Amino acid sequence: MAKRDYYDVLGVSKGASAEEIKKAYRSKAKELHPDRNKDNPNAESAFKEAGEAYDILKDAEKKAAYDRFGHAAFEGGTGAGARPGGGFSGQGDFASAFSDVFDDLFGDFMGGGRGGGAGQRAARGADLRYNLRISLDDAYRGLQKTINVPTSVACDTCNGSGAEGGVEPSTCPTCSGMGKVRAQQGFFTVERTCPTCSGMGQIIKNPCDSCGGQGRVQKDRSLSVNIPAGVETGTRIRLASEGEAGMRGGPPGDLYIFIEVDRHEIFEREETNLFCRVPVSVTKAALGGDIEVPTIDGGRSRVKIPEGSQSGRQMRLRGKGMPALRGGSTGDMFIELAVETPVNLTSRQKELLREFEELSEENNPESSSFFRSVKSFWDGMKS
Repeated sequence: MAKRDYYDVLGVSKGASAEEIKKAYRSKAKELHPDRNKDNPNAESAFKEAGEAYDILKDAEKKAAYDRFGHAAFEGGTGAGARPGGGFSGQGDFASAFSDVFDDLFGDFMGGGRGGGAGQRAARGADLRYNLRISLDDAYRGLQKTINVPTSVACDTCNGSGAEGGVEPSTCPTCSGMGKVRAQQGFFTVERTCPTCSGMGQIIKNPCDSCGGQGRVQKDRSLSVNIPAGVETGTRIRLASEGEAGMRGGPPGDLYIFIEVDRHEIFEREETNLFCRVPVSVTKAALGGDIEVPTIDGGRSRVKIPEGSQSGRQMRLRGKGMPALRGGSTGDMFIELAVETPVNLTSRQKELLREFEELSEENNPESSSFFRSVKSFWDGMKS
């Protein structure tokens, strides 16, 4: 049976570009794949025919010979694998043709593309996280703090190589340093992690006794950390290369310090502003006067209470808040008054308060306004 024209097999014209030919073959390979045509007994032969056509037309030299002599250009060899004028190339079989578009059809199958690459000989160490609790006073001033971090460090015995005496690892004989091996399964080339070196690409004949060939050992490290002023809960500080040591001399990871600022017994924080709730007596709120309030820097500030101040009234002390983490600005401090009702009154104090109440019916505008509104509400309900 005469062979079909390769251009007809792929459904392209004779002047088609290399990209058009490849695209046409991808389409044909998907359409004719035996796994998708189990009920069609001719699917496999058509699939192979498309692969044979693509193997010829993808190669500029073969394509030129085919365009000039047709199928006769390859009669001196064994099918699509022969070069013009005879002689088998050794690379021109159908599996080779199909593997050229294997990744385009199915992605990175089994975790690796074509060509591969050197194995991961020196794996980077993992990043570490350290949670650090500090006081609001420390967050205001900043501090230098020493922390102990349990981590992996480079083995001193083998200098991180993992080999006894610090000898350099040798290339894995199974994968030739690629870290991956390939196996032919029908039309497919399956790529897997090398079982000998576990993907490292190198092997250690005499592992270091101290680290077991890992090139690193577990150890607590003491680090001095600079906590800048203005940090708040959630602030993350990165210490480059202070994380876990890499395997077999690989680069270390990073250390991330996450800050948590404890609650303060006097101040509440909102970004760079501070809030302080200050109780004042009824007489101080009514008559006014001066009070002293604490500030986060350990100092004192005198605040004037206006006459007739009510609970919840706020007064601002500019520049008495927290420093900004980035930039030279400083927040404010807000004083919130809490008018305190006296308790455990003596008989004389009660007598004076009753007398005061009788004389102060017009001195409570808020309560007077409220009860007028209540009376109006009740009157409206009755009508």
